[in-house]
Amino acid sequence: MTDNPVDRLMASREISFDEFEAQVRAEGDFVIEHLEAGTFDNPQTTVGLEYEFYAVDETDGSIRRVHRSLLQFLGFEKELGLHNTELTSSVQPCNEAGLDAMAKELEAKLTATEEWTADHGIRLVSDGMWTIGPTDHSTRSYLLEATHEEGLVLAINVSNAVRYHGFASSARRIGGHIDVPGVTLEADNPGPVSLTTSIQPHFQLQRAADLPRYFGYALRIAGPMLALGVNSPLFPPDLYDDPDPRTVLQDGWMENRIPVYEDMMNPSDGPAKVRFPADVDRPRDAVDRIVEDRVLVPAAITAGERFDDEFVHFRHKHGSFWRWVRPVFDGSSKAAANARIEFRPLPGQPTLRDTTAFLAAFAGAMTGFPSTDHPVADLPWEQARENFYAAAREGMDGDVTYITAEGETTTDVAECLDDLLETATAGLVECGLSEDRAAEWVEPLRDRARRRRTPAAWKRSQVAARLEAGASITEAIHAAQREYLARQRETFFDGCFSEWPDVGVAAE
Repeated sequence: MTDNPVDRLMASREISFDEFEAQVRAEGDFVIEHLEAGTFDNPQTTVGLEYEFYAVDETDGSIRRVHRSLLQFLGFEKELGLHNTELTSSVQPCNEAGLDAMAKELEAKLTATEEWTADHGIRLVSDGMWTIGPTDHSTRSYLLEATHEEGLVLAINVSNAVRYHGFASSARRIGGHIDVPGVTLEADNPGPVSLTTSIQPHFQLQRAADLPRYFGYALRIAGPMLALGVNSPLFPPDLYDDPDPRTVLQDGWMENRIPVYEDMMNPSDGPAKVRFPADVDRPRDAVDRIVEDRVLVPAAITAGERFDDEFVHFRHKHGSFWRWVRPVFDGSSKAAANARIEFRPLPGQPTLRDTTAFLAAFAGAMTGFPSTDHPVADLPWEQARENFYAAAREGMDGDVTYITAEGETTTDVAECLDDLLETATAGLVECGLSEDRAAEWVEPLRDRARRRRTPAAWKRSQVAARLEAGASITEAIHAAQREYLARQRETFFDGCFSEWPDVGVAAE
């Protein structure tokens, strides 16, 4: 196959949707057969993490492309935007040594890039959304810039992959718009999605038959977990149609990643692909959902010799099965085959410790909630969905309805978060951690709950203080972002967001 993106896209457009879907259906039957045979069962639970970053200029914090040589570093892969990269961890046992190894692995792989990034005049940033655009373009033109050739749309600042460019050039296209308070944007390519970056913890089950139960718990903690993690309340200021401070600081979402991804990637002529998913009753229902999901960019794939190459078209389709919580089925061999839950709502976090706190809390929750038959399982799905979008809009100030371990229904967010974190901590103890170590892993999130302070709230307060001092909205957003970058530089490896001071103390 040629490396020319136009040739590759043209070839992809010749692939029959019907033939591709027929192959996926056959492979879905294969997955279900092995689910029922126990092939996807494992003797232990494990954890993993996908960790996205964007690159900025070392001196002024403006967005910068990542030189492709970064991808030669262990664990790093390209992401949608040319300024993005993703670090994928190895899989570790869900126990104390496994969590410690995960934290050390992430630190080691990120530390290994420091000399390289310094030589290239950039730094990698852990965040939910970048807000300082490039120096040689407006943000809007940078995100939307594309060439149009032979009926194809090739985004200039999107990585060279048929999948990414195909979202804009397939017969089935993405919605391509953003419509949130203060910001409207129309796009003919997926470039605006590259505003956002996230962390995605994975939890592997022991028994695939338990997937519906664990999945249901993951849905019911999604809102509270997101409320603790919100970190994208601001857009680059030149994207605002209405830069009125009230619009920016009061009307906007605390986690703009959610509406941006949904608005941009949900097809304009079909059912939503990015959404809060429904419960599943049987493991095979999770497979059927992927099979029945409407493919955007089919692919002709030559299967290799791995076990999961037996369902390679199914796995390709799963790549655009963009539910906020989703099941994953893969494995290089029958012995390595696994079923796991990927938790996708969380934005990138201010420090490595905050990131691993979420990983540990999710692993603890996926252990503690099922093992105690926690009554939040009885929370209606509709309420879990409302909790999720309330958290995306308002963070910890959003309306929540939750059922505690004692079976009491509460609308008090403090009670909800305390119960969530208590259950997650107990789950870590069940995984073999001492009570002190379990509490230590979760403490960064407990601090947020106690102080009602999230990264998104911190950013808004930084902007508000600068506006009050007489700055323009552009100056205020940029100054707040540079303060975020300065604090992250000081604390990323050795500190925590809980140590960041509130407004009034500038980083040196």
